[in-house]
Amino acid sequence: MRIIGGQHRGLTLASVGKGDAAAHLRPTADRVRESLFNVLLSGRFDDPVSDARVLDLFAGTGALGLEALSRGAALATFVDDGRVAQSLIRENIGKCRREADSRLVTRDATRLSANPDAPYGLVFLDPPYGKGMGEKAFAAAFAGGWIAPGALIVWEENTPQAAAPGTTLLDQRRYGDTWITILRADQ
Repeated sequence: MRIIGGQHRGLTLASVGKGDAAAHLRPTADRVRESLFNVLLSGRFDDPVSDARVLDLFAGTGALGLEALSRGAALATFVDDGRVAQSLIRENIGKCRREADSRLVTRDATRLSANPDAPYGLVFLDPPYGKGMGEKAFAAAFAGGWIAPGALIVWEENTPQAAAPGTTLLDQRRYGDTWITILRADQ
């Protein structure tokens, strides 16, 4: 697993091997991340990455948020309650030397409290597949003021996702057993 583009292009991130099923770690494949960022930066959307505040829910290794930082995001906040994931996120933030513009929130993404800071304009939502946790995390983040009006939400699951309440469906793409659903938070 590596950073695909931007300032840290080619940097190898800490590996979890084939994932950690017990910790529900299933890193987004390099080719899926590359395709996703190609879509995000294709010009179809106003550049959602440059200077963005990024929220990475169920962050796992932190690869999605770190990819965004590498490509010019201003800040990334990683949310994960797994000890293995937290260790990997810390290690990967260190490898990228992004401690100054990264935060790790060590709590369950489905139980977020009120956001103590400004809302986020780019949100990655990559819950364990097929457990219904994405809907709960989205609802908690939305209710807690974590998601800015007009934010782009990138939802990775094993099935296509319908537009969540308060969002508009913009795009859906399938990559093997992974579906990427791109939503925009209503104004």
